[in-house]
Amino acid sequence: MSHKIRRALISVSDKSGLAEFGRFLAQHAVEILSTGGSAKALSDAGVPVTEVSDHTGFPEIMDGRVKTLHPAIHGGLLGIEDNAEHAAAMKTHAIAPIDLLVVNLYPFEATVAGGADFATAIENIDIGGPALIRAAAKNHDRVTVVVDPGDYQSVIDEMTAGDGATSLEFRRRLAAAAYARTGAYDAAIATWFNGVLGEPFPGRMAFAGTLKQRLRYGENPHQDAALYVGGEARPGVAAAEQIQGKELSFNNLGDTDAAFELVAEFEAPACAIIKHANPCGTAMADSLGQAYAKALACDPVSAFGGIIAVNRALDGATAGEIAKLFAEVVIAPEIDADARAVLAAKKNLRVLVTGAMPDAGGAGMVLRSLAGGYLLQGRDAALTAEALKVVTKRAPNDAEMADLRFAFTVAKHVKSNAIVYAKDGATVGVGAGQMSRVDSARIAAWKASEAAETAGLAESRAVGSVAASDAFFPFADGLMAAIEAGATAVIQPGGSMRDDEVIAAADDAGIAMVLTGMRHFRH
Repeated sequence: MSHKIRRALISVSDKSGLAEFGRFLAQHAVEILSTGGSAKALSDAGVPVTEVSDHTGFPEIMDGRVKTLHPAIHGGLLGIEDNAEHAAAMKTHAIAPIDLLVVNLYPFEATVAGGADFATAIENIDIGGPALIRAAAKNHDRVTVVVDPGDYQSVIDEMTAGDGATSLEFRRRLAAAAYARTGAYDAAIATWFNGVLGEPFPGRMAFAGTLKQRLRYGENPHQDAALYVGGEARPGVAAAEQIQGKELSFNNLGDTDAAFELVAEFEAPACAIIKHANPCGTAMADSLGQAYAKALACDPVSAFGGIIAVNRALDGATAGEIAKLFAEVVIAPEIDADARAVLAAKKNLRVLVTGAMPDAGGAGMVLRSLAGGYLLQGRDAALTAEALKVVTKRAPNDAEMADLRFAFTVAKHVKSNAIVYAKDGATVGVGAGQMSRVDSARIAAWKASEAAETAGLAESRAVGSVAASDAFFPFADGLMAAIEAGATAVIQPGGSMRDDEVIAAADDAGIAMVLTGMRHFRH
């Protein structure tokens, strides 16, 4: 059912495209009601406009807090013209129908993101706008509602094709978008307010996101998927600029996020190579080039087709080395001109620039879906030096302690059960996602031996390494597997009923053991 637009109410904070849209409406003999800055912008553009206060006969009051909250406005939006009772009420009270509502809300999200104080944030909570939008969307059988300047052109096209009218299907699509906008707006306010109150888990939790990209498919080709952005402002893959390459896939996005979050853990120049959400090589060094070479050496076979993340501006020389490997994605906070030129030769390589690094130890929440609900938790905390406790007769030397802390940090980003061997600030073997911890230790050792064989080394790269376990050893067998692989020191949370047995095994082998009191499960 089409409905001709005769009268419009326009009240917008974002005035982009407003003048052109207003002129189009005026050319189609649409009477325009407007408020404050919107009315001025339209008038300045030569568009005839009637102030809402003149239309209602009631002035704006309370610094503009009350201007559209009036029966002449809400009756004009909510009235059903072919309902006799509604039509009689509109006639009795001289309420003119409003067929088009154009409203975008006070920029609450941007205000909060800019660090506004409490009073400023409160003042940027729109009241009249959401009320108008909800009213118009409810009565979409007659009223067209527009909440995004990006939809102006679609309204122009619809009215042009419909001789000034819009179709019911079109109005329903816009009504759905309108309710999504007010829902997201309220969610942002509630999230901010709960943050101010220090309440991470309120009785009702609202989530909202904005569609950034429809994906070709999900984890597998038969699954539909899309990327939404929302929540805390955090540098990373969701907000990154893609400067070249094919469209990012669902799996690309997940793996790239994992890589960037891992590499953000380190102060020194660092590189992480991720495959299927697990690091197949991570290293830190004096330069990015050295870090990349050390990371790649951990598991060059698995690195093929992986995701590469660095925590410094990517330079041309390092980009040249990366370009020798087939990779799916490269992500960095910055990429210099030389590096861009090198990577541009690999046209299918997806290259992302984030502009900054996330705070690995910062506050924030992690969301996961499950059947019929959501799991919400705080970010996994960083390890502190004060938490470390040496429990063996031999204490680790300085080099071992540095590697222990490095290995345990990497283990935080490896799927459980996780065992990580590291040496000289680089992983040399990673065992991930096994049902048995001892199997993870053996797989990591096997990976270290395989990498050594590939590099033409005489002995496993795990010899002389340290080992990190993301959770305690329930038995000594996992520890023994690490010792057999060549580890000289081990870091683990502790807390097993057999800790004494495990510590005794470490002492018998003459290795050092450090307990953290903190586990890093990652499922």
